[in-house]
Amino acid sequence: MRIESRLLLLFAAVAVSTSICACQPDTPPPAAPPKVHADLKAHSDEFKQEVITVCDGVHVAVGYGLANATLLAGEDGVVIVDTMESAEAAIPVKAAFDRISDKPVRAIIYTHFHSDHTGGGRIMAGGDQPEVYSHVDTPVHMSRIANITRETTYRRAMRQFGTLLPPGGLINAGIGPHLAFDETKTLAILVPDKTYSGERFELDIAGLKLVLIHAPGETPDQTVIWMPEKKVLLSADNYYKSFPNLYAIRGTAYRDVRKWVQSLDVMRALGAEYMVPHHSRPVIGAAKIHETLTNYRDAIQFVHDQTIRLMNQGLTAQEIAERVKLPDHLARQPYLQPYYGTVEWSVRAIFDGYLGWFGGNATDLFPLPQKERAVRFAALAGGEDKLLEQAKAAMADGDHQWALELADQLLLLDADRPAAREIRANALTALGETQIAATARNYYLTQAMETQGTLSIGNLKATDIDLIHSIPLSAIFEGMAVRLDPAKSADVDTLAGFRFPDTGESYSIHVRRGVAEVQPVFPENPDIVVTVDANIWREVAAGARNPAVALVKDMDKEGGTLNVVRFLNLFKED
Repeated sequence: MRIESRLLLLFAAVAVSTSICACQPDTPPPAAPPKVHADLKAHSDEFKQEVITVCDGVHVAVGYGLANATLLAGEDGVVIVDTMESAEAAIPVKAAFDRISDKPVRAIIYTHFHSDHTGGGRIMAGGDQPEVYSHVDTPVHMSRIANITRETTYRRAMRQFGTLLPPGGLINAGIGPHLAFDETKTLAILVPDKTYSGERFELDIAGLKLVLIHAPGETPDQTVIWMPEKKVLLSADNYYKSFPNLYAIRGTAYRDVRKWVQSLDVMRALGAEYMVPHHSRPVIGAAKIHETLTNYRDAIQFVHDQTIRLMNQGLTAQEIAERVKLPDHLARQPYLQPYYGTVEWSVRAIFDGYLGWFGGNATDLFPLPQKERAVRFAALAGGEDKLLEQAKAAMADGDHQWALELADQLLLLDADRPAAREIRANALTALGETQIAATARNYYLTQAMETQGTLSIGNLKATDIDLIHSIPLSAIFEGMAVRLDPAKSADVDTLAGFRFPDTGESYSIHVRRGVAEVQPVFPENPDIVVTVDANIWREVAAGARNPAVALVKDMDKEGGTLNVVRFLNLFKED
């Protein structure tokens, strides 16, 4: 067999991203759409699609996607703050902005790295060449999400935002009508080329005086924008009309809620007369803005302080989550309803942020393996059939959480048991129907479909070549390290060197029995060497270029072609 054929069969992939499609099998959706919490349904009014003129020269597009985009019209150009989640979401917003002003786009500002704020940059730029501003940490976080945790974050985001639910399943996404992004949409990101550090950065663009303020909150790189001459505050994601997402169930690093409170204090002190969030509608009036931000920061501080107080009394995260409730004067505020974040999830995140995963009960130090626990569960019930009967009875009694937990035990014993899958799907649906939190509802209903087998969420494949070419090589190699297959590499001790002549960069990867040590230098005495242009390597890593063909045509190899193939195959998901 020729070497090229062997390469094609082995399909050696460095694979930063596994390109499995998110798809819905040809199974009809349920006859009736799920029920919905009345308050969550009413919350959809917040996202009526329109471009709102907040004051002279300040316009915000609401309801076109998950996030808002804001147009700041200046003397000889415009500034656009945030760019929607995809090219498809940005196109109608850009058209609406162009109807307001035909002046060139002088600058784009990203308030933070989340993709619902950065995904439509090239569309918003149009034919212009704007400078793209952000905090100095924003590109770093963009790269980490794109290369380290993209697969799991994408799958969980599809559940949280209900993106793949059938018609009638999605009511809203809590902070927007929907997320206009999935594996069929186009990322059109412009990577920031102007970054700032420090607490404040003043700009004068198109005759507009802007103050970029570093205000850590929902993300550590959060930037709020103050327009002192107009008394306008663009509050980014540090405020929106919902109890804040102090923890996102799609998966996030710890959000430092004390810094969030401090940022809200900075925002309060500005004395804004107009506040433009980048989710939900503007807030008008200095007194109203001050009261809103005060209550918002008090709610966050209350949850933080009470969690710490009860932690110090020795309670576990679950015990604390059962006890902490907002005071009535905060709980009744329309902008503190749990449409997006919840107090219970916040408590658990704060606990974990301070103390880590261990709740303090020694029982949890080395718990039984899940399957063994399920076996004992079944034995305690009198056998698997008896356990199934209990799950059915719980479902019939409307005890949906207990039915769900019992179904989980049954599926650990037999993942293909139809009766247990049906109970699990029905329990998830029933629990979803009661939720006021859009995030919880969407997650429940999406996992119900996955349990039924009517939905399979794959991994996101990068297709935007400009974006791929902007990925730092360091991020790609970090992504390789976390994809090393421990079984394949258990007996491997191989040192590989990578040269990129076009950029002058070099890297080494030493695979050492289940660990891939990455260093940004060329190694001494490598076993194999790959020399390739950086952009070709980026395209291979992102799945945008066939790795087998690239190995044959585009890479110089030393140490034996098949050895290179075997090495790269260690990082490939089967």
